[in-house]
Amino acid sequence: MTAKPMTARFPGRRGVEAVEDIEVDLLVEAIWRRYQYDFRDYSRASLLRRLQRAQSHFGYPHLSSLLDRILHDPESLNVLIGFLTIQVSEMFRDPEYFRAIREQVIPHLRTWPSIKVWIAGCANGEEFYSLAILFREEGLEERTMFYCTDINPAALAKAEAGVYEIERIAGFSRNYREAGGAGSLADYYTANYGVARFDPTLRRRAVFADHNLASDAVFSEVQLVSSRNVLIYFDRALQDRALGLFAQSLPPGGFLGLGSKETVHFSTESDSFAEFAPLEKIWRRNKNDIQEATFAE
Repeated sequence: MTAKPMTARFPGRRGVEAVEDIEVDLLVEAIWRRYQYDFRDYSRASLLRRLQRAQSHFGYPHLSSLLDRILHDPESLNVLIGFLTIQVSEMFRDPEYFRAIREQVIPHLRTWPSIKVWIAGCANGEEFYSLAILFREEGLEERTMFYCTDINPAALAKAEAGVYEIERIAGFSRNYREAGGAGSLADYYTANYGVARFDPTLRRRAVFADHNLASDAVFSEVQLVSSRNVLIYFDRALQDRALGLFAQSLPPGGFLGLGSKETVHFSTESDSFAEFAPLEKIWRRNKNDIQEATFAE
């Protein structure tokens, strides 16, 4: 394996801050070389904050102590991954996005005999259940497959379980109504013992799998990629890589949905997409700029 060269990211800094930079570089390089989790092109400021929280959790005075722990105690990796990946979301987050999917994207998706949806960075599953409910209400559930991917095993397990704290349901329900929900969110879950368990039949057409946008390849052609509030934690090079994967996954006319603060503008893939619903951050794959993709079996 050829290690990715580490470069001086802050050549003008000195003292304690410079030591901290070295520790971060060594730590993310070690995670990559030891476990094949690649955080080297994540936004440095965000990465540092998360590592510092992990450092505090483990009770270490320096990040280098965390490096020693991760190298020699593989069991602690999953704990660290929990700090390095953001799992904060909610169902029907940014309701206008889901309303646009329902009212503007779904009519186009109906023209495909079968539909595949990739939820890249699915976290704890809130976005998947939002889309699964929406597709059920629009009569597309039976011809749709959902691919829910993340790099956090604990998050994937929670997503597959579909169990959320009951205190969150009021916010989920409000978002559902604002997103144009056709009924009541209560139709899709049962509540007991302080939690809400979402209808397991919503998962009949779903696959939950590990996939790393930083290092893995395209795995399937899909008609809709929904990857919201993931790119904001990447640096420019990794954003370009992820957008390249999305572009290769989408056929002509396929759709890409991003988070409210994300864009394809200024990326190396900007020519691959055309704006479809600009305010809701939905793009459509251009028909005259399709790259050949090799899909994993």
